[in-house]
Order: sequence, then structure tokens, then C-alpha cells
Amino acid sequence: MKQQKFFITGISTEVGKTIASSIITEALQADYWKPIQAGDLDYSDTHKVKKLISNSKSVFHPNAYALQTPMSPHASAEIDKITIDINKIKEPATKNNLVIEGAGGLLVPLNNQHTILDIIKHDYKVIVVSRHYLGSINHTLLTVNLLKEKGYNVSLIFSGNEHKTTETIIKTMTNVPVIGRIEEEPYFDENVIKEYAEMFKKNIL
Repeated sequence: MKQQKFFITGISTEVGKTIASSIITEALQADYWKPIQAGDLDYSDTHKVKKLISNSKSVFHPNAYALQTPMSPHASAEIDKITIDINKIKEPATKNNLVIEGAGGLLVPLNNQHTILDIIKHDYKVIVVSRHYLGSINHTLLTVNLLKEKGYNVSLIFSGNEHKTTETIIKTMTNVPVIGRIEEEPYFDENVIKEYAEMFKKNIL
């Protein structure tokens, strides 16, 4: 099977990207890469995903930028007295499938010119994680429509408790495939991630 690369983005921050990334990494026994980590360096998203994975094939690649402060990357980089150069964000070499986790949403600034969208290559399949809150329909449609306009292959994962009217209108108006929903679980551990990986596998591919 040809190597596939998946970029996981969210409609906002704290919508469940890292859990979704863990599930997809486990389902495909893929490698994982978080290009930009801002803050929580002692317990970063890479640490979290590593802890939730039970297969032995996944390799975890180092961040291109590991910033000290949990803020938008452009601001966090400024505090660290650096400027993010997107030419230095180089995809790790691997023959395995690769899951790439973004930071926040698509238009999160990396510097004065570039956003997360600028590091999403055209051969990446983009998975948008959408969680229901007041305003989430607008954020989901803006995100998906921008990706579609740019010609990306887009699919959705819903995260959190089901909200029928929200999900129905999003499905109707975006017309993109839905991989599944990650429920509001009491906790996530290796076994829970594995169960979701089994459920989602056929829809991811």
C-alpha cells in the first residue's frame, strides 16, 4: 500500500486533535509528527500520543519547533526570541504512513507571513476535528470550505457528545466524508484508543 500522510487540524484549540491523532496513528500503525509545539514541553502532545499508542511500529519524530509558552506560535516564538522559518519545517523521512498534528486551527499565525495552512502539503489528506459549541458550525464550515477551495482531500471527525442539528447541517453543507465520532469518554488509555482505532480504520483509508 502506498504511503499516506494525514494532517490533523481542528476548528479551534482544545477540540480533541491529540486524541484523534492518537487514534489515527494507532489505526494505521503510522509515524507521528507534531511540527510545532507551543508550551507544555515536559508533557507535550508527542508524549501524550506516545503514551496512548500500543503498537510497536509507530516512530515519534521530534518537533521542528519546541516553544516554551502555550500561546499562538508566532507570539510564543517571539518570547523565545526566534522567528519561525517555514523552510525549516521539514517533514521527517519515513517509509511508514505519517500522522501530522497541527497547532490550533488553520489560520494560526507562525510568523508575520505564514499560518498553519502554509505547512500543509497538497499530498496530505486533511482530517478536521470538529467539536460542538456555540459558533462551531461557522468555524467548521470556514475550515472545511477553505481546505476544499485549496484543493485538499478533506474528511471530518466529530469529537464530544453528539449534537444532531449541528452535525446534520455540517454534513449537508460540506458534503465531506465523516470518519466517526470520538465520544465524551470518562478517560482515554491504550485500550480505549485501540477500540476507536479498530472502528475508524476502514473509514480512514
